[in-house]
Amino acid sequence: MKKVPTIKEIAKRLNVSVSTVSRALHDHPSIGLRTRMQVQQVAKEINYEPNQAAIFFKQGKTFTLGVILPNLQEQYFSIAINGIEKMAIESNYNVLISQSHDDSKREKQIVETMRRNRVDGIIVSVSKNSGDYKHFQELEEFNIPVVFFDRAPEMPGAISVTCSLKKSTVAMVDLFVKKGIKRIGFINGPGAISLTQERADGYREGLVKNKLKEERELIVQTDLTTIGTEKAIGKLLALKKIPGAVIAFNDYVALDAIRYARKEGLKINKDIFFGSYANLPIIHYLDDPPIVSVEQFPFEQAEKATDILLQLINRKDNNSTSLPQKIVLEGELVLHED
Repeated sequence: MKKVPTIKEIAKRLNVSVSTVSRALHDHPSIGLRTRMQVQQVAKEINYEPNQAAIFFKQGKTFTLGVILPNLQEQYFSIAINGIEKMAIESNYNVLISQSHDDSKREKQIVETMRRNRVDGIIVSVSKNSGDYKHFQELEEFNIPVVFFDRAPEMPGAISVTCSLKKSTVAMVDLFVKKGIKRIGFINGPGAISLTQERADGYREGLVKNKLKEERELIVQTDLTTIGTEKAIGKLLALKKIPGAVIAFNDYVALDAIRYARKEGLKINKDIFFGSYANLPIIHYLDDPPIVSVEQFPFEQAEKATDILLQLINRKDNNSTSLPQKIVLEGELVLHED
């Protein structure tokens, strides 16, 4: 095995101390130009590379950010990764990405692994069935800050970047009512996700605003799986009087619901209309997309979350009181009608 070059070898060749070599390699002003050039020349000749582990240990950082996301197969989170990496690269940080696959047990294991590997901080969008957030709270004991985005827990002291969906949901109901649709179905998501309630509040407020009665049979729920969504839309289409429009939890839920409705013989955007959330690029390529989707700005959410995390990491006093605890972007309605 080839021996790894060290600063001791450089020092021996030049007959100087190891500390002199170390300072010369870092362009320390106490070392003369001639010595610095000699040291750097020998380092180049023997292919010396700094021991990053030793440097990180000395600085008390690994320059690595941990990122925990539900599922990278979802384009929404792939877009978010771009925002995280942009900010990380600009600050010379590496990114360690893991998927919880919406499994709270796996999420806890990932947090423990990242803690043991001493990431400097963690960015998280929690799994759909998380209810206990003790594993995140315990990171405070190890001085590892956490910033949540998109799916943020209702946890004391949690720092988060999210997108408000209440107003945009009201606007979606308004849109369908203006099209003459008075019977609007609603496929909501898992109760553990904070934005599930916000969607529901917006839906109900939209009904009240437009003087429509809330009908319990028009409100169904999916666990975000294809089977769960098919069961939910199946309930709506089995009603004696089916809804003229359906608001779905996100674009993926809408696509599963659209496919099911088409199999049932319904013409999309004629017999039944759909609205959804996320405004993923993929829906722009569909012949019959949801006629409206809410832009949730995943890139901007993730970018801002990373910026806040880096500020927390680089603060000497580790006091986050002057940083915003909750940043909320406003969802924006995007129409996809011809």
